[in-house]
Amino acid sequence: MTPENAIHVIRECLMAAFWLSLPLLAIGFCVGIVMNLIQVATSLQDSAFSTFPRLVAFLGGLVLLMPWMLNKLTSYTSAVFTDIAKYGH
Repeated sequence: MTPENAIHVIRECLMAAFWLSLPLLAIGFCVGIVMNLIQVATSLQDSAFSTFPRLVAFLGGLVLLMPWMLNKLTSYTSAVFTDIAKYGH
């Protein structure tokens, strides 16, 4: 395997991880901002008040996005296994 091939495989792996994690991180970020605004508006500083909705949002996002995430992961894995002969030299 040449260094260029190794860099390509690692880059594709990192990009796949980035695109798989991005929607859930965006959901957590948006829910966190909304919960912090609510906490500032109500002067309620309870950590459970912001943690529970964020966890529920993550779970809901994971359930809704799981088919898309599995499709992306399957296509990435298929591409790696298809090109494995090219990287084996």
